[in-house]
Amino acid sequence: MWRSTRVFVCIVVLSLKASSSTIQLPDCPKIITRAEWQARPTRGRSALPGPVQYVFIHHGASGDCFTPDQCAATVRRYQNYHMDSHKWDDIGYSFLVGEDGNAYEGRGWDRVGAHTLGYNTVGLGFCMIGNFMQRLPNKAALNTLKQLIACGVQNGKIQSNYTLRGHRDMGSTSCPGTTFYNLIQTWPHYT
Repeated sequence: MWRSTRVFVCIVVLSLKASSSTIQLPDCPKIITRAEWQARPTRGRSALPGPVQYVFIHHGASGDCFTPDQCAATVRRYQNYHMDSHKWDDIGYSFLVGEDGNAYEGRGWDRVGAHTLGYNTVGLGFCMIGNFMQRLPNKAALNTLKQLIACGVQNGKIQSNYTLRGHRDMGSTSCPGTTFYNLIQTWPHYT
């Protein structure tokens, strides 16, 4: 005699912050995702091998941004410049920080950037949006940058004994701007 058996299948759907290579890590400042700032699709990106040794500080040498809309538009311009003029596969920086106090996902924690020639596979590049030759970024931006670096250390993306450098330490450039560069030389881990 044939017996009918009923099988019930439970499907569990987990909700993650998707559509981004950067999931908001614990104790990080607000990170505006690539989807939120309307990034272009990338043409492929390589994975970083593990926690990085270097943190490189840049500035965009551009106009200021003080609102999320202004900052997102500036980040899109940076991406367009990097992809269209340099023919890179994406924006060069790992993260960007605006004077609106937000961090903006570039290539994120886990992807090789195009920010510091010869050091992209061993460091993350953090770009402060604006021109800091003659002035400092505002307190909101500075705090976000420091929190983002601390978050990277806490979450195993940056080595705890990391080395902090300005872009000009690694090549012939005025980046991250003279006034900002003078400040970062006083920060812990700068050598």
